[in-house]
Amino acid sequence: MTTTRTDTGRTNQKKRTRTAIVQAARELIETGGEVTMPEIARAALVSEATAYRYFPDLPSLISEALAGVWPAPAEALAPVAHSTDPVERVAFACEFLLRGILARQGSVRAMISATITQPKTASARPGIRFALIDHALAPLEATVGATDPEAFAQLKRDLAVVVSAEALFTLTDLCGLAPQAAVASAVRTATTLTEAAVRATS
Repeated sequence: MTTTRTDTGRTNQKKRTRTAIVQAARELIETGGEVTMPEIARAALVSEATAYRYFPDLPSLISEALAGVWPAPAEALAPVAHSTDPVERVAFACEFLLRGILARQGSVRAMISATITQPKTASARPGIRFALIDHALAPLEATVGATDPEAFAQLKRDLAVVVSAEALFTLTDLCGLAPQAAVASAVRTATTLTEAAVRATS
């Protein structure tokens, strides 16, 4: 079957439209403001119906727009790469993640909201926190991870609760903390958990 010029043109147009939607989403995300499908469609100069034809829901679009925006864990934690102190590394990872969330909080809030009402879309959420926690705790792999794997796994679960957007928004929205104070509070909790786990297994 021969591909016609019309088919090629249509394919290229679809690619351009998809790219425009993703780019519009990325630019909106970087403002830190509210991120909605209607706003993205408007910025991409397409109808909301068209946007939904390319992306079935907001989480899938946000996920694609964020692809490559967050650095790899090793790059993110490069300033503490020399450190073998898990407490220092966890503190840095926690602050790095939460400051990144604050900068893109409109999209993060939209993602959380969508995945609460539609749990099946939760897999679209970037698992950034888990990769950062794993990398931050790498110095413990050969010690705690080897001697008490369950305690090590529990530490990771505990940190996943604290090193998170949900924790940050609880501190800002419900506890009334200013963003920077909220970040500092979460970092203190994350380091306290890590210190306690290290002491308990040493």
